[in-house]
Amino acid sequence: MRRVLHRTSFRRCLSTAPPRKDTLRALSGRIDLKGRTVLVRADLNLPLSKGDGPVTIIDATRLTEALPTLRLLSDAGAKVVCCSHLGRPKKAKDEAERERMRLAPIAARMSEELGMHVPAVKDCIGPSVTSAVAKLADGGVVLLENTRFHKEEEKNDAAFSKELVRSSGATVFVNDAFGAAHRAHASTAGVVPHVQYAVAGILLEKELNFLYGAVAQAERPFAAVVGGAKVSSKIAVLQSLMEKVDTLVIGGGMAFTFLKARGYEVGKSLVEDDQLELATKIERLAAAKGVELVLPSDVVVADAFAADANTQTVAADAIPFDYLGVDNGPETTRLIQHKLASCRTVIWNGPMGVFEMAPFAHGTFAVAESLAAATDVGCVSIVGGGDSVAAVNQAGLAARMSHISTGGGASLELLEGKPLPGVESLDDAKD
Repeated sequence: MRRVLHRTSFRRCLSTAPPRKDTLRALSGRIDLKGRTVLVRADLNLPLSKGDGPVTIIDATRLTEALPTLRLLSDAGAKVVCCSHLGRPKKAKDEAERERMRLAPIAARMSEELGMHVPAVKDCIGPSVTSAVAKLADGGVVLLENTRFHKEEEKNDAAFSKELVRSSGATVFVNDAFGAAHRAHASTAGVVPHVQYAVAGILLEKELNFLYGAVAQAERPFAAVVGGAKVSSKIAVLQSLMEKVDTLVIGGGMAFTFLKARGYEVGKSLVEDDQLELATKIERLAAAKGVELVLPSDVVVADAFAADANTQTVAADAIPFDYLGVDNGPETTRLIQHKLASCRTVIWNGPMGVFEMAPFAHGTFAVAESLAAATDVGCVSIVGGGDSVAAVNQAGLAARMSHISTGGGASLELLEGKPLPGVESLDDAKD
């Protein structure tokens, strides 16, 4: 069992530097990793196909981002034991749905990317893990089964954490799962006391440095574009952004809560009636802080939540009672494009509409295109959140963004100034 290091509190806002944590890059320069067993917590929670057919990977961004850490360890001759969660098995409606949350398809894709066979172990603890690791040659990689198949994972159960390490025989833990760093789970934080070294992987290090650095030293004008379905899930980040940005654009389903709070008719649009007062307070706070708050002035509405629904474009205060808002209107889109064109820093989290349906994707893709154009002329663009990242990828614009964050919830909590347990628990940087 390792000696537990003194941990300092990292509850801070983004006006300070990133937490000074030890990193894999630094550790690899201090110790010989050849022959050592290293437990890597990656974020392989990839979007997979649904239905009864073969499981296929829809977007492999998170796997791609995990590869540099895996390659560094493999090239150094370490025995790499990779683990991750996938989906929410406890919410599976039946065993068939749960079975589709196994990591075997990801192990197959990882094998292709790494150019070596990566066995998919059928559990994440126990004899099957010990046996698989015993067969590993130096530089080999295995992928453990979905950690959330055990309820103890999300409970950060101490015995389960210890067994994750014992089964693998790891003496080094590398957390590279920024997307899960805001969770104090067994595989993100609980394993730390049971290893000799606990460090940040290449992706986690990059995410922290970029997000803290870009936002703490943001060049102005600084804008945030926040979309998605619910205000309630982004209350804290909206309030935090008021302290940082010059312009705040509200889009997606959450915009209709703000519009209804203004007294507008929003028809059947998604609204959180219990958040109306809060929406009003956020508008007042923006005015008090001198932040320009941009809400839709016109919207695309549909008579059903379907791609083939009847649609029309209406003023934001004149949505028919039997229609629902599904996208920004052209006037709103032009306004957002105008605002982004002059920005030097932009954070984007959440789509502008139901972009999964092609007829309602224009507003979201227009934001992506405008943000790419702004980045081309020097704007620092940060895209976070699964839907925003998926939209940028679908538009073929990811390479033109400054930074694509792999963590939606983690990046939001970081923006709020909250500590990330998966980061806090790691070893402090060595002087």
